[in-house]
Amino acid sequence: MASTSRRALDAQPPGTAPGTVPGKVLGTAKEPRLSARATATAEIYRSLRGDIVAMRRKPGEPIVEKHVAESFGVSRTPVREALLRLADDGLVEIFPQSGTFVARIPVNALPEAVVIRTSLECTAVRYAAVRAARSQIAALRANVLLQQETAAAGDLDGFHEADEEFHRLISDIAGFPGLWTMAQQVKMQVDRYRRLTLPEPGRIPHVLAEHGGIVDAIAARDPAEAERLMVIHLGALLESVPNTQGANPFFFSGAQPDSPSKTKKESTPS
Repeated sequence: MASTSRRALDAQPPGTAPGTVPGKVLGTAKEPRLSARATATAEIYRSLRGDIVAMRRKPGEPIVEKHVAESFGVSRTPVREALLRLADDGLVEIFPQSGTFVARIPVNALPEAVVIRTSLECTAVRYAAVRAARSQIAALRANVLLQQETAAAGDLDGFHEADEEFHRLISDIAGFPGLWTMAQQVKMQVDRYRRLTLPEPGRIPHVLAEHGGIVDAIAARDPAEAERLMVIHLGALLESVPNTQGANPFFFSGAQPDSPSKTKKESTPS
């Protein structure tokens, strides 16, 4: 046993302290601690982001670092890091002397976000109409059925999740899943607004009819019609902004955008 230990020590490079591994410092937890903090930050970010986008945390609601840290069993450091990421996303506002609050929905940012999303999803739906296999069309129809079932059950969260999956499926069928990834990056504020529109009378049946029409156009191998219906579907999101903001004024910031009909009327020469 003694000779084996002696050989192990003799084999170490000159200048290496006994009992150490070359290139590493034993007995330090610096790297694991950093990794654990990064993991905690990511988990807290995902949780808070999900709550904010789903409107489980309402605009203007305070976020108390201490309470979040306690609920996750961590120090305040990963909580602060997660909140800084959310601030970069425009989902929280940090006031050094007052605290951190869920950001209000910026009305003026909604039109641009819808335009960008529409551009991405119109590209996706055109390719989907050309490339869709029968099994993929069946998956879209099954998804629409799931939307109908969640709507009938009054499950708005379930309906929203199925709606999201519908649009993701179209990008997958198109062969460009990254289009949906990019769309998600720009539509966070739109998703918060959409959550407020779902309880409006007639809103969900209208969405279901639009989704059904898009699937029919894909099944008919008609890219132009599929794109036309997608433009109508996503453009309709902006039509009820004034009413939704009027019913929930504390949840929004900024002026109401002109309605599409008003803009069209004002831009038409007499």
